[in-house]
Amino acid sequence: MKDKIITKDDIVDNVTKSNSMRFLSAFNNIDYTIKTRYNLNRSMGFSEAIRKVAGLNFTIRKYEDDLIDYGRLRNAIVHGNDDFVIAEPHIEVVEKIEKIERLLTTPPRALDVVARRDVLLVESSKSMREVIMLIASSGYSNIPVVDKDNEIVGIANGQKILDSFGKYLLAGGKPQVFLDSIKIEDMLSKIENSDYYAFANKDITVEQTLSLFHQNSKLLAVLVTPNGGAKEKPLGIMTPSDVIKMNKIMENY
Repeated sequence: MKDKIITKDDIVDNVTKSNSMRFLSAFNNIDYTIKTRYNLNRSMGFSEAIRKVAGLNFTIRKYEDDLIDYGRLRNAIVHGNDDFVIAEPHIEVVEKIEKIERLLTTPPRALDVVARRDVLLVESSKSMREVIMLIASSGYSNIPVVDKDNEIVGIANGQKILDSFGKYLLAGGKPQVFLDSIKIEDMLSKIENSDYYAFANKDITVEQTLSLFHQNSKLLAVLVTPNGGAKEKPLGIMTPSDVIKMNKIMENY
């Protein structure tokens, strides 16, 4: 039986990586991921790249200052182009940059960890009474509205319906008429537009979902469909009430 040839990779795999090796590995993966994902020039400085995409990525925005500090630290612990280590970072720093690396390179899918899968829908032909009763009985304040072709045409939002009802009464309207003669499809043009909901494909991450809510304070719901289309059956839904849960997932990931 021939002796096994021991390679450099075998040696690395069998030796506990130093703090500096772990730090540099995470740092380089973050640098590569950011520049590849956002089509940035590979020669762009790390700090410049971080600042450039901070408004586009929730994770980068949250850890922007840390990442810029890590860029300086990288230059402090290595010498020259050969990454010759002249200092070792603290384990706390290593663990934090590795956490950021995980969030950027292998982020959790929202559909797997936070999206509500049992998406309740309401037909656009339903009366306001029926919609209000459905909101009350289900406990969901944002219910997608579908037309006769099962295409999502808006979101029935409890607060907006209440506001519309109040304005209707102030204008002298009769409660019975509002509840039984007006359909939810009649209200969508008044209480909904595309700013209030967004579609996403099944691979949307928790970070991307948080970015959507951060960029649009009017957003009532993110609807997950196989390819992000309005004519597809919803696989899941996320609303502003899920933001706290998403933040916790990101913090503990």
